[in-house]
Amino acid sequence: MATISAVVLARDEARSIARCVASLIAHVDEVLVLDTGSVDDTVARAVAAGARVEHFAWIDDFSAARNRALELATGDWRLVVDADEWLAAGAEEIAALRARTPDFIGVVAQDNAQSSGQRSITWLPRVLPRDVTYTGRIHEQPTMTHPARRTAISLDHDGYLREQLERKDGRNRALLEAALEADPADPYLRYQLGKDHEVSHRYEAAAPQYDAAYAATALDAAWRHDLVVRYLFTLAKAGRTGDALEVAEVELSRWQHSADFFFVLGDVLLEHAMAHPEQGAQLLPLIDDAWSRCLELGDTLELSGGVVGRGSHLAEHNLKVLRGEL
Repeated sequence: MATISAVVLARDEARSIARCVASLIAHVDEVLVLDTGSVDDTVARAVAAGARVEHFAWIDDFSAARNRALELATGDWRLVVDADEWLAAGAEEIAALRARTPDFIGVVAQDNAQSSGQRSITWLPRVLPRDVTYTGRIHEQPTMTHPARRTAISLDHDGYLREQLERKDGRNRALLEAALEADPADPYLRYQLGKDHEVSHRYEAAAPQYDAAYAATALDAAWRHDLVVRYLFTLAKAGRTGDALEVAEVELSRWQHSADFFFVLGDVLLEHAMAHPEQGAQLLPLIDDAWSRCLELGDTLELSGGVVGRGSHLAEHNLKVLRGEL
């Protein structure tokens, strides 16, 4: 029977570490928490919840910390979880790993709560065989030396709530900027830096990062759907609705199956109509068509970055407002 370690990085996560450990402890052989320099009660709360705690001196490199945690873990399988996440579903699939040879990388759903009340889904490679390690100083990724398979494991995540973003504002951005100095052409780093600015509503700063990421990202990149949708949204918020519509025209044929694409397309068209009222009569039917298409598709949460409701109640609400029904 294969053994399973849950592996958690933490620093000053007293708010959430016990919740994280408690959600995992009954389903794995060990919960290993690698503390990278907490000055609050993170360590004590992790131990009280049943975790094994080890320590690592932080060197501004997430991969170095992740790889040390993986090195210390004893399991044949490693379920990588962040301290602001907790297991929401998939206990049966975790149990089934005990009868599986560790020869694939399992992709899990991260369900992200946001201060707006919305929720988005990100698909992440988090179930790792023993021989897999991480690369990248920030927004690190496991080396994909095995085939990837989606699992039914789901992690809830509240790190995108406003108070959590404000607490960590600037930390990731500094690491991203340092990583980009070493590799300025990396489109994934540009995408992540754009997202760091966007979630804090710095749209003018986010847009040029997304410009560079979009120009260099492969069509089959796992994050491309999220990049395209965020890029359109950010261009519109930055006042570049004309550029957003040009990008949308190029991408339209690729995302006929995405409610998120059509939802944001409706937003872009509306922003453009408000900026150019003389085009309103022409654009309003297109906005209606975009949001109606969302309802035809339903929520498309199998696509990374998909937002709950864009294929249902959010699109329905927008349509009622647009048609004067509210």
